[in-house]
Amino acid sequence: MITETFVSGPGGPTVSAVDPAVLAQQAIDQMILRGPDIGIVPKPEGMGLVGMPVYLWTERGPETYGPNVASASAGGITVTATAKVARIVWQMGDGKTVTCTTPGTPYKPAYGTKSSPDCGHRYAKPSTAGAGTYHVVATSTWTIDWQATTGQSGQLAQTRQSAVDIRVSELQAVGS
Repeated sequence: MITETFVSGPGGPTVSAVDPAVLAQQAIDQMILRGPDIGIVPKPEGMGLVGMPVYLWTERGPETYGPNVASASAGGITVTATAKVARIVWQMGDGKTVTCTTPGTPYKPAYGTKSSPDCGHRYAKPSTAGAGTYHVVATSTWTIDWQATTGQSGQLAQTRQSAVDIRVSELQAVGS
């Protein structure tokens, strides 16, 4: 619903003024903003090893990383809002967090044991304790900038989460 204020000038008609911040929220409400579309190596159905690199990333798209753009209009005013992920905080399930300001780099076998160049982790212990998995939670912080045709602007933030469970084991060597 649009907030209206009625203004009457001397001998003039009644004019309704629309709050651009309300239009900005309407534009944002049209957007679908999701938590990260988690990409992770080791894969949830696989097994990782202690000390090996863990690559973290999200698929790039308007609903998972941005930009996501929507507009709303009323009373001769149009507000355009643009949402982008500013950062993703990964809670790794071992008490550590990783903060990434990029969508991350998807793992390729050619990378071998190299660490992720922009968003990664290495586990120091296997996940065999407790449930046998590490519960990894990725929280995206969306920054939403809006601009009205009247020159007014603002910024809002929203968060979204996704999660996945992975298993990490120790490599055991047997001597002869």
